[in-house]
Amino acid sequence: MLKSLAIENYALIDSLRVEWDENLNIITGETGAGKSILLGALGLLLGAKNEGQALKDTTRNCVVEAVFNIEGLGLERLFEDNDIDYEAEITIRRVITPAGKSRSFIGDMPVQLATLKELGAHIIDIHSQHQNLMVSSEEFRITTLDTLAGSHNLREEYVAHLGELSALRAELRHMEAEMAAARRDEEWLRYTVEELRAAKLKPAEQAETEQLLATLESADRIGEVLTTLRNTLDDEELGAVATLTRSQRELESLGDRYPTGNDLAGRLRSVVAELKDISATAADEAERIDADPEKLQMLSDRLNTIYSLEMKHRAESYDDLLNKAAVFEAQLATIDNSDTALRELKERIAAKEAECRATAERLREARKSVAPLMEQSIVDMLHKLGMEDATFMVEINATEEFTPLGMDCVAYMFTANRTTKPAAVERIASGGELSRIMLALKALIAEKRALPTVIFDEIDSGVSGRIADAMGDIIAKLSHSMQIIDITHLPQVASKQGTHFVVYKEAGLSNIRRLSKSERVDEIAKMLSGSAITEAARKQAKILLG
Repeated sequence: MLKSLAIENYALIDSLRVEWDENLNIITGETGAGKSILLGALGLLLGAKNEGQALKDTTRNCVVEAVFNIEGLGLERLFEDNDIDYEAEITIRRVITPAGKSRSFIGDMPVQLATLKELGAHIIDIHSQHQNLMVSSEEFRITTLDTLAGSHNLREEYVAHLGELSALRAELRHMEAEMAAARRDEEWLRYTVEELRAAKLKPAEQAETEQLLATLESADRIGEVLTTLRNTLDDEELGAVATLTRSQRELESLGDRYPTGNDLAGRLRSVVAELKDISATAADEAERIDADPEKLQMLSDRLNTIYSLEMKHRAESYDDLLNKAAVFEAQLATIDNSDTALRELKERIAAKEAECRATAERLREARKSVAPLMEQSIVDMLHKLGMEDATFMVEINATEEFTPLGMDCVAYMFTANRTTKPAAVERIASGGELSRIMLALKALIAEKRALPTVIFDEIDSGVSGRIADAMGDIIAKLSHSMQIIDITHLPQVASKQGTHFVVYKEAGLSNIRRLSKSERVDEIAKMLSGSAITEAARKQAKILLG
């Protein structure tokens, strides 16, 4: 329920504050007085975009603030999901700076406009004149049925299935495009993979081969160095091994006369052993490293093969070449396995389509189950609104196409005369008839959704006389179970029991005030007779007010 609304520096409003009644609030006023400005400010508060005309005084902020009682609406989860402290009474504030920046708050917590919109959808419904044309929207017709059927969860389930189906279909399109591209290059890919397989590339092979080739290319020089080393070590007279061995024995012969000699002899013994090992290794290496022309050519050819493959595939390194080879293998495997993968994906799509279709059929049954009750309720209300011969029907036809609304085509069929065949309401109904139909629909929706506040902006447009009085009765009856704010130009509606406000313009500024009983008589008399209030108009106003 909307408890209060405060507006500062918005359009033609300098500053105003309204305390609302919890049942019926009637707003009247001359054309251009600023009634629509009130709704514009409220819309701004509930997340509407700032079109750049909010500021009256461009040197200060525009501020719109409202207090709502949301107790019992089950909005605790919404507050928790948005990390906002829940309270039974909340204050919503929207501030627009002279620079055009917008800030929004729930309580003292800054929030995004999307959060305001989400919350606003649960606490208030604004119906303006142009919304009479909503019946031409199939989304509105279907959503109305779903609201009355209470199939919100079922529709969410369908939408979730449809989202998964759309993702699978996108995956199929991507797979088919990849397969088509891959098959265009399949011949080249198979040749390339076979070529790389034949090369039998091994990890680190290039570096090892380059090192071995460099060694073989220097085999003669390496042999000379190794031979010189062996001669230096192994000469029987002057070789390092023989010389050091003699020194070792001489030190050992000193015995107890020179104890340190034994230590030195032991160390020489280790050196001699190491030198002998070096000599043996040099001998083995000299025998192994042989300037073998055939082996040299083989290694050279192998490196040329590797270098050629790297250049051909624009590999930055040998590891990059191995990676490309793995990618080519994977691409070829994808082609070879594509038929299986494609078949499996199509089977998943078919299964998901079956889920969507089954859920859509459940939705259709829910809609069909509530359609007769909706038809009867609308007809009963239209009869009360002076359309005794009106017929209203809901046509629900199955379609083959998956849409976000299901697999149904829904039409509202209407005629105001028994002799006229029903046709689509948006094509056949006049402006006044549309107003009455929309009031009946809104009354049904409002009761089902249990919205705490519904605002009617001249929903009675196009009607007058006793029909206007009947519309006023329906609006007044709705206010027994919810808060209604009704903007009207009709005295029959304005006279219904409730709190009456008048919007007026003074010194070029719009304002609003609550009317006393006597002021209300004058306001309704003015609506009956114009600016010059007659006694007859006052008398009629008192009759209307009861």
